[in-house]
Amino acid sequence: EVQLVESGGGLVQAGGSLRLSCATSGFTVDDYAIGWFRQAPGKEREGVSCIRCSGGSTKYADSLKGRFTISSDNAKNTVYLQMTKLRPEDTAVYVCYAKNKIYGYDYWGLGTQVTVSS
Repeated sequence: EVQLVESGGGLVQAGGSLRLSCATSGFTVDDYAIGWFRQAPGKEREGVSCIRCSGGSTKYADSLKGRFTISSDNAKNTVYLQMTKLRPEDTAVYVCYAKNKIYGYDYWGLGTQVTVSS
């Protein structure tokens, strides 16, 4: 059974940091691009970052470069999103996904809430 389980969200003051984790199971991580989207109330879903994206690259939303860092621990089948210098506008549900690099189908977690207070 494929599972993606996010953790690490919470309430933090502006300027603070959080590290989100996406623990995966049920598939071979090397076959998938894994990343994060976020969804804020009243806003469109926004791509945050991905690792092992097309061409094996790591990508970030332009507005997040320099503040967010994605990494993976293949031994633990876990992808991390280190978020620093958080702003109130970073408040959202952060959802982890995995997309098969050959066939394109994807899996999604349930998300973890990040709330940044001003």
